[in-house]
Amino acid sequence: MKKKQQKVQLVLFVTGLFLFIATYLYYPSIDRIKSSNKVIEKDDEKKIVKSDQDTSFENIEYQGVYNLNNTFTVKSKKAYILNENPDLIYMTDMHVILYLDEGRIVNITSNKGKYNKFTYDCIFEQNVKATDGDTKIFAENLDLLAAEDSITIYNKVTLLHNDGRLKADKIKYNLETKNFRVSMFNDKKIKMKIIR
Repeated sequence: MKKKQQKVQLVLFVTGLFLFIATYLYYPSIDRIKSSNKVIEKDDEKKIVKSDQDTSFENIEYQGVYNLNNTFTVKSKKAYILNENPDLIYMTDMHVILYLDEGRIVNITSNKGKYNKFTYDCIFEQNVKATDGDTKIFAENLDLLAAEDSITIYNKVTLLHNDGRLKADKIKYNLETKNFRVSMFNDKKIKMKIIR
């Protein structure tokens, strides 16, 4: 009977030793290997996100309302969204239509731009054209900031109206007060005639 007990004790000792080695030595090394693999995978994912677009679209259209009663439409032939900032949509052949209180309709187009679907801000770049029918504006950049209720037009700005023409580096227009602020990037003076 003693030999049988010794065999059982030996088997229990070997099993205990195996469990001790597996628990305290083998499994932690497996976890370290797995966690280092996860870090590598995360770094690789970041590289992919930075270099590639996550989602792309064709012929998209967004519609919305700002200031409770003004509607707008944002259209684009091609667009994409990056993983790192899903609220920002990068667009080509961007077209925005603003429907203002007094019945005016403003069309703004550009070769490319960005639309923030959370703040409704629109950033237009390259070959920007804006018109409400009476006034036409041409520039390289236009920032339509919904939160500030303003439009900033800059870089080679030309404004055409039935009554005249204006060239400037920068025009800031407040949609609420309907006031223009015209300026140059350097200290040159501007000449302007206001017709009412």
